[in-house]
Amino acid sequence: MSVQENQIKVSCIIITHNEEENLADCLESVKWCNEIILVDSGSTDKTLEIAEKFGAKVFKKELTGFGDQKRYAVSLASNEWIFSIDADEIVNKELNENILKRFKTSENLPHGFLVQRRLCFLGREFKYGRESDEFLLRLFNKKSGNFNSAKVHESVEIKGETEKLQGLLIHNSYKTLHQYFQKFNDYTTRAAIELNEKRKTKNVLLIYLLFPVYFLKNYFLNRNFLNGIEGLIWAFFSSCYPIVKYSKLRDLRRKAKTSSLK
Repeated sequence: MSVQENQIKVSCIIITHNEEENLADCLESVKWCNEIILVDSGSTDKTLEIAEKFGAKVFKKELTGFGDQKRYAVSLASNEWIFSIDADEIVNKELNENILKRFKTSENLPHGFLVQRRLCFLGREFKYGRESDEFLLRLFNKKSGNFNSAKVHESVEIKGETEKLQGLLIHNSYKTLHQYFQKFNDYTTRAAIELNEKRKTKNVLLIYLLFPVYFLKNYFLNRNFLNGIEGLIWAFFSSCYPIVKYSKLRDLRRKAKTSSLK
């Protein structure tokens, strides 16, 4: 069964930049959607070629922030119901079946659905921890909500009832440490720029001193100690995130101050 046989039509939106390694698996898992909207920000690999093979409607837009990029993708969708997935995510069979089952009829539908995302890091599926316990609003009616404009860690803001769906969204983002640090560097830079625009600040020294607290939280309270050595690595680098983010913010302001004095 596919969503084409249901009363409710769904548009899938994806934003990409050099995702040839992940995109085919992602698109294969959402081929039940009536429409796939892909917004690319200048890929130089085979991303667009793969997208076209799957029949995706491809658009191009410079990336100024993840929230705005996804809002743009939503605006291009021809259907009211939007399913948002990242190029490094895969819809598993159970989630696929439950979406199709729920959309057999338009009766008693909420305004949005929450789906559980499970992290895969360095080849290990994390069965424990905050990153695998979180439910994200990824399937929604665009009449009731949309993505916010956050540059990083964007999310859907919706007015109305939501419902949880059984099944998993497999997040296979970090297959190697090289990939991890590429994204880590990009995300911390964008986060620092957003903090600077909002004129937010924190004492960088205090952030450094709080590193043990961050680590204990990430490793023990978030149960990453149950995810083996990969859980330890994840907890350590995750604890470095706020330190790097606020250090970059400090650097941005130092450079701006230096430029203003010239």
